Amino acid sequence: MSTKNTMRAISQDVLGGPEVLKEVEVERPAPGPSEVLVRVRAAGVNPTDWKHRATGLFLGRPPFVLGWDVSGVVEAVGIGVTVHAPGDEVFGMLPYPFGHGSHAEYVTAPARSFARKPAGIDHTEAGALPLVSLTAWQALVDTADVRPGQRVLIHAAAGGVGHVAVQIAKARGAYVIGTASAGKHEFLRKLGADQLIDYRETDFTEAVRDVDVVLDTIGDDNTFKSLRVLREGGIVVSILPVGPEELYEEAARLGVRAARMLVEADHAGMRAVADLVDRGLLRPTIAGAFPLADAAEAHTLGDTGRTVGKLVLLAD
Repeated sequence: MSTKNTMRAISQDVLGGPEVLKEVEVERPAPGPSEVLVRVRAAGVNPTDWKHRATGLFLGRPPFVLGWDVSGVVEAVGIGVTVHAPGDEVFGMLPYPFGHGSHAEYVTAPARSFARKPAGIDHTEAGALPLVSLTAWQALVDTADVRPGQRVLIHAAAGGVGHVAVQIAKARGAYVIGTASAGKHEFLRKLGADQLIDYRETDFTEAVRDVDVVLDTIGDDNTFKSLRVLREGGIVVSILPVGPEELYEEAARLGVRAARMLVEADHAGMRAVADLVDRGLLRPTIAGAFPLADAAEAHTLGDTGRTVGKLVLLAD
């Protein structure tokens, strides 16, 4: 059991499969200047979590505690914090990638990583949103500037980022095309998708043309292929931040644009997401919610790549 000076967290000593994850007791952090201490109520699990678990990715060798999504209650504030106070319900994303650690009972982070949690959703739903919604918002709005009437193609539209991106694009007034297996099409229609492509049966480059924006969540050859469905001046935004420089050369040759992005913690972005939730235009789908101690089970399900929506850990 944790004490007033310690907390439970999910850690690992080696890289590997879900079985390397274990519950440990560690020192509870304290907020520094401009930081808040948040009692975590729920924290999303994202593909970046299982990739880091298996490969170390940006973080290198363990031990480390994963997790970037947070929904919870402000426990204490550091000096200089004016935007939050103890008792506030907040949600947000820890600075990616080195601000990890939300798969625990408490976490500290810059105060402006968080926004007030929308009253109309619970902590489970709020904990599912930050990383995926900021990724979709920064790709579609900040980078691509999606406008009413534009044609937007979203790859893996039923996934964590994808199903949120569908809703954000619709809120911007776009015509939304999604790729997903046939069994997920009805789910996506209910979210507002206008046109759906079963990637198992159809090559999307033969099914769509004159697209203004492509959100590519897959990478590799899929990014290059996406260039070919754009109208002149259109843009592919890949959320896979590294890859061959030839992508930009090919985009220029075709008269289109390409961008690779890495999601950033963003107070203004979280407030924009909260506004969409408050207006009834955005809501996450929960693929599964697990007690913190069952993190390995959540990772096992995530590793299948077949979930619809988001996986969440509950730290209560």
